[in-house]
Amino acid sequence: MRFALPLILLGASGLAQAQAMKPGLWEHSVSYTSHSGQMEQAMKQMQQQMASMPPDQRKMMEQMLAQQGMSLGPKGTTLKICVSKEDAEQFTPPPAETGCKQEVTQRSTSRIRVKFACNGPPPTQGEGEMNFDGPGAYSGRMTVNTQIDGKPEQMTMQQSGKWLSADCGNLKPVGKR
Repeated sequence: MRFALPLILLGASGLAQAQAMKPGLWEHSVSYTSHSGQMEQAMKQMQQQMASMPPDQRKMMEQMLAQQGMSLGPKGTTLKICVSKEDAEQFTPPPAETGCKQEVTQRSTSRIRVKFACNGPPPTQGEGEMNFDGPGAYSGRMTVNTQIDGKPEQMTMQQSGKWLSADCGNLKPVGKR
């Protein structure tokens, strides 16, 4: 899960580079399927732990996640990200994690393909495709090769993003957190 934010931001970066992006509040949803099933098992355990917390403790944990724009659902993670007007105009997002590089291998106004690599830990690399439905929505799929507990793991990430509002509320733009 540590590399989820960099990959979401890579997707957001691809969106902005392909066409004009709306500034404001975006919702990014990511679901994972891992070859070994470990990622799904870990997500299920985390959800069970949250469900077994006393109501006040669970509410506090959900509020902490919400302050960071995150929520965990049965199928994956939802993250809200604020994109400033400047970033939307010439989107060059700050790296979510040092040591990550991205290469755009194909680009059109409706699709972008990327390859990426992060030094880690754990070292992570992969490739993906984002398809755009105008400046306010996208969907995509990425194949991710990484390590979990020192063992090679391959995952497939399904992503989607949608613009919610020009007002980001209390979320600060990416890179200004």
